[in-house]
Amino acid sequence: MRYRFTLLYLLLIPFVNWAFSWTPLVELPDGGMWSPFSIAVGLVLVFRDFAQREIGQYIFIPLIIGVAISFAMAPPEIAAASGAAFLVSELVDWALYTFSKKPLSARVMISSLASAPVDSIIYLTGANAAIPGLFSWWTLATMIASKLLGAYVVYVMLRRRERHAPSFPEFRQ
Repeated sequence: MRYRFTLLYLLLIPFVNWAFSWTPLVELPDGGMWSPFSIAVGLVLVFRDFAQREIGQYIFIPLIIGVAISFAMAPPEIAAASGAAFLVSELVDWALYTFSKKPLSARVMISSLASAPVDSIIYLTGANAAIPGLFSWWTLATMIASKLLGAYVVYVMLRRRERHAPSFPEFRQ
């Protein structure tokens, strides 16, 4: 399937928003809350990079469709917060991923390092309207760390592939 990552990216956006609305939150030491689905958001950011490899500069089309579907699957405050967070963080991610000439693994990690904090700050600020008390420094830190953990797992897998397949240029793009 030629557009498998694009389809996966599009479907993960509403799925994660839906999951955030029903997954039990873990209370943090400062009273904030953490959702285990934060790790999945890190993977969404990585799948966005793979989707961009498939469809290039049209990457914002599946983002818009995924956010629109989110409004049917999640509370409007969560969908709006997520949509704003994805849009801004995806702009950051897109710019870093697009203009970096580094190997794929490095581009995935660099773009995630920049977009995960942006995504977390915007999402938590907006979602705090739907779930009062959600925003806290612990929540922010754990969300960023969770997203980066998901991205790091993919980075390690890609890095191994690049080392074992140096003659295949598709692993360097």
